[in-house]
Amino acid sequence: MVEQINRDIAALEATVKAIAIELENAYISYLTSLGQGVTKQLMLASYHVCTQGYPKQFVSLSFNKRQQLQQDILKLTQKAAEQLLKHTQTEHPLEFSFLAEEEATPISFSNPVELIKWQFQVENAIAQTLKTLSSQTNSVLQEAQILPNNLPLAPLLEAATSSPDDTPEVITGLPNLLNLLIETDSDNEAQESNVTQIVAIHLRLIDIEFADSTVRAKRNQLRNLSGKVGKLEREYQKKQREKDVAEAESAWRGSWFES
Repeated sequence: MVEQINRDIAALEATVKAIAIELENAYISYLTSLGQGVTKQLMLASYHVCTQGYPKQFVSLSFNKRQQLQQDILKLTQKAAEQLLKHTQTEHPLEFSFLAEEEATPISFSNPVELIKWQFQVENAIAQTLKTLSSQTNSVLQEAQILPNNLPLAPLLEAATSSPDDTPEVITGLPNLLNLLIETDSDNEAQESNVTQIVAIHLRLIDIEFADSTVRAKRNQLRNLSGKVGKLEREYQKKQREKDVAEAESAWRGSWFES
């Protein structure tokens, strides 16, 4: 009984190894396309901030400053795209370079539980990359005096985007942008409050995938593979349970005796 279960588990582990390689290749393809999609979408979002959110501020810049701002944003997009591409160039399979040092622990290719954990870390790292890129771009826009520089922009945006769900009041009709209304105290004696509108960059994976059919198609491929991994994980857990029960039953019989 135990021997048969062990053979079943070994067969499952062999299947997981094959899926793991397929999943890694799918992420390589996805991250390559995502890097290109991020570049396009960040430049488009920055265009909307400068031309629709703060047109007067952008026009007031000198030609050289406008050009410098555009180049600074382009450099950020290129850096992010290169970072995503580097994730596909690691020497150790299924260990991408964007994972923090303490997170980049070797994982078992044959264990579906660890494979799911690894994929969760990958997705978190991608989300963090987009969050960091959004923050850096907003800082560049603020330094260029496009976004208001008299407000603590970073913590305000952090608070707005830390909500579990992005509400319609927070997200504009345009992708990858935030539209916030910030109430500030007035300097006059009446202590009247002022409301300041902020339109800022907020890169969202769902927006990028929706706008890019190639990225969306590769995400669908990842979803299909994730479904297979999930099914294998359930089968694996079931077999491990059966093994535990069979070994316990065998141990019981081995130690049982009638007085």
